[in-house]
Amino acid sequence: MAPVPSTPERCRLLLEHWRRGLRLSRRERGLLGGQLQLLDQQLERLRQGRLRVAAFGRVGVGKSSLLNALLGRNRFATDVAHGCTRRQQIEHWPMDIDGLAEVELVDTPGIDEIAAAARGRLAARLALNADLVLLVLDGDLNRIELEALAQLAASGKPMLLVLNRCDCWTPPEQQELLASLRRRLPEALQGVEIVAVAAAPRQPQLLADGRVRSEAAPPRIAPLQRSLQRLLSDQGDLLLALGALHSADRFHRSLHQGRLRHSRSAAQGLIGRYAALKATGVAANPLMLLDLAGGLACDTALVLHLCELYGMPMHSQGARALLTRLSSHNAMLGGVQLGIQLLLGGLRQLLVLAAPFSGGLSLAPAAPVALAQAALAVHTTRLTGSLAAAELLKGAQRGPKPAALLARLARHDPDARAWLQTWQPASSTPPLQSLLP
Repeated sequence: MAPVPSTPERCRLLLEHWRRGLRLSRRERGLLGGQLQLLDQQLERLRQGRLRVAAFGRVGVGKSSLLNALLGRNRFATDVAHGCTRRQQIEHWPMDIDGLAEVELVDTPGIDEIAAAARGRLAARLALNADLVLLVLDGDLNRIELEALAQLAASGKPMLLVLNRCDCWTPPEQQELLASLRRRLPEALQGVEIVAVAAAPRQPQLLADGRVRSEAAPPRIAPLQRSLQRLLSDQGDLLLALGALHSADRFHRSLHQGRLRHSRSAAQGLIGRYAALKATGVAANPLMLLDLAGGLACDTALVLHLCELYGMPMHSQGARALLTRLSSHNAMLGGVQLGIQLLLGGLRQLLVLAAPFSGGLSLAPAAPVALAQAALAVHTTRLTGSLAAAELLKGAQRGPKPAALLARLARHDPDARAWLQTWQPASSTPPLQSLLP
């Protein structure tokens, strides 16, 4: 009997199957090319076992110094001027981690630099495309850091909080600061680990002439090294899988929104053509039963075409079942429509039959009755199309997507649940009303 694959392996297999099933038009590839490239890079890192750890935080909190301390050499640019990091920097971390082929350290620009909103957006995007985020602080949480923390938590991004420059406080002050940080964390993040380090400590040095100067001291980051090694050894492959799932979910939502917006205008034209066809048939045909049969056939064909447009193929029997369900919930499509059509159709038929006895005078009011029937046919066809589109949109939102796998992991996998407890599934569509034709 074949062994049951682990959760990360199942995620990889399901994601690869989902990616192979994506069918993108040339227009979609043009609009979403950048996101698709990021997704494919994430899936490739998942296959290769290359995990990415990003340092994230305000300008000047020591992100680059922290990564240099982890590397044991100065590879990330540092400067006394704030905002030294202006683009993504990636370095291989020479740490042997079970289950991972490689660990990459990523330095990001600061999230609060004045007149550098683009760099803040870049930092947020890089953090979201990492598998683990080190949110670096150098004091108590401020408003910008709390907002960044909320954004990362809502996205389900695994993170550690790193309090840098702990050499600036005495041990009692450090314990008080850590307690304050813990109190200010949202309730859902109370379990997040906080590690105190000093990436680039300074120590006083007494000169021969009596002056005091500071000089660089060895980094004090052993607690962070131990935490990272333990976490990545135990759950590194799971973090990689969760990162790929989040990336796939973001791409799926962008793709789905674009398709639904594009389908809206196409559905409007489709409903308009069927409304005109049905109105013409009703106005031209004098037989009441043929009016009803033709109207049902026209509505069925409309629903079938809408199903095809929204990517939810359906056979004729299913389309008629959907029409029946819509009619039972909407009086205009059900009894009221049938009653009015029967009344108008019967009246027009009587007027036509009475023509030989009235010398053709009874045909004069038959024309306005036919126009009334045509107007009713146009209205009910548009209503049918809108209601059917609403049902199809709801069904499309329930379709297979990466978010469903994330939700399943959050419910049934204890290890994944610990990382996904703050994740808030985002709606893959704008409000339904804005998408209806």
